[in-house]
Formats: sequence, C-alpha cells, structure tokens
Amino acid sequence: MTDFHRALRSLRVWDTALPSFDPASAPPEPLPLFHDWFTAAAAAGQTEPHTLSLATVDEEGRPDVRTVMLHDADARGWHFASHAGSAKGRQLAARPEAALGFYWPVQGRQVRIRGHVTTGTPEEAYEDLHARTTGALAAALVGRQSEVLDSPGTLAEASEAAWHRAETEPDAPAPTWTLYVVEPAEVEFFQGDARRRHVRLRYRRTADGWTRELLWP
Repeated sequence: MTDFHRALRSLRVWDTALPSFDPASAPPEPLPLFHDWFTAAAAAGQTEPHTLSLATVDEEGRPDVRTVMLHDADARGWHFASHAGSAKGRQLAARPEAALGFYWPVQGRQVRIRGHVTTGTPEEAYEDLHARTTGALAAALVGRQSEVLDSPGTLAEASEAAWHRAETEPDAPAPTWTLYVVEPAEVEFFQGDARRRHVRLRYRRTADGWTRELLWP
C-alpha cells in the first residue's frame, strides 16, 4: 500500500457531534434555510464557509468545476463574480446554466443549487468589486484570467503594477469584472448522520412556487 492509500484509508468523516435537522420544520422557500445554515456554519467555526464549487459546461459539453467565493444570496439568487473573459465567463455566456455546491464538514452539511445564470449591471459589478479588499481589486486589475502565462516573472510584473494602481486609484474600474447570479430551479439541503441516515431535503421551483420533497440518502 502506498503512502497515498494509507492516508486515504486513515481518514474519517464527521468525527464530531452533528446537529439534527427536522425537514418538517423547514421554511416554504430555500433562501431562509440557506441563511440559517450558513450562519450556523460560520458560528461553528467552519473555515471559509463562503467558498463554493461552481460547475459549468464548456462548448463541447464537458463539465468544468472550480472554487469561487459567494458574494451574496438574496431573492434574486446566489451571487459570485469573475472576469467575463475567463473560462467560466465564456462558458456561462455560451450556456448560462450552473450548479453550486457548498460543503460544511464541521456540521456534516451540504447545499446544492442548480439554475439559470444572469449577469448584473456594470454598476453592480463595480460596487461588488470595490466593496472588497485592495488585494481583490489588484487581482481584478491584473485580468487575463485563464489565459496562458509565459512565466511567473510576467505575472509578478503585472501584479506589482496592479497593486500600485489599486493602492493609488482605489476607484479604478476593471471593465471585464462581472457579477453573476444563479437563479435557483433546485436547492438541496443535506444533513449528514453518524448512522448514515442522512436527511436530504430538495426544493424544486414550480409555476406555483416551491415544492419540497425528501430524497433517499
């Protein structure tokens, strides 16, 4: 057995007390429950609970996934941002559908979201970017996300210039920075159970609102 396999076999899941979840007490819409679970994860000490997996599809129909940051979750949907010219931006422009996945192991919880993706206005993108840190602005000003890089030195030079501009021009625009909103068609809440009697509650949007249904684990 290799070191990799020994490490893999040694790992345990949810080596902690898990909260209970009674789906009968869930609200009629998914957003309030997401807010509650997110707040609970942060209070329980979950590292970076605002990180999520974003899945899109490329022009050949192949799935693609990466980790991004949640910027908001409101009546419109779940918000994140990126450059329009990045791989994810190009994929969403061609096929504006996405899936999101949150995993909070400190409480054995997952939230999965699927839906149509819209873009915010340029004004919203500007406000989103400039509400963040100087480092976030500097990274956005570097731009060229997902393009081929010829050397680390080229990145270092571009980053230094972007940091200087971000620090001296805190209102500098990043024209390709785009706010994306996933309008949910389905939202699933997963509560892990030590005896593997996991609770899965799915919300599906219908013409009349939201339908709730339990799923086998």
